[in-house]
Amino acid sequence: MTIHLNTDKNLTIHQEYEDKIQTQITEALSRFSDLITRVDVHLSDENGSKDGLEDKRCLIEAKITGKEPIAVSNFGNNYDLAIAGSLSKMKSALEKIAGKMKSH
Repeated sequence: MTIHLNTDKNLTIHQEYEDKIQTQITEALSRFSDLITRVDVHLSDENGSKDGLEDKRCLIEAKITGKEPIAVSNFGNNYDLAIAGSLSKMKSALEKIAGKMKSH
């Protein structure tokens, strides 16, 4: 499972934080590593340099072997909350897909 992290022009991620995000995603989705070939993570600040609540966005797209890619997104007051929410949604979506694949 390859993980690619993308950010908008308003955000610069330091290597330590990028490593933390990679580890978080790997651990959260490791159960589905046989299904997923690639994960694209897109972090953005919807308000740019202006302050705002729930303006940090994390979109996660998973490319699944033999299936269409799936994408989920979540907003939060900070990137950690946005990532955690997106990962929760992604795990739910992958559980449904894995369940359907096992029943066929």
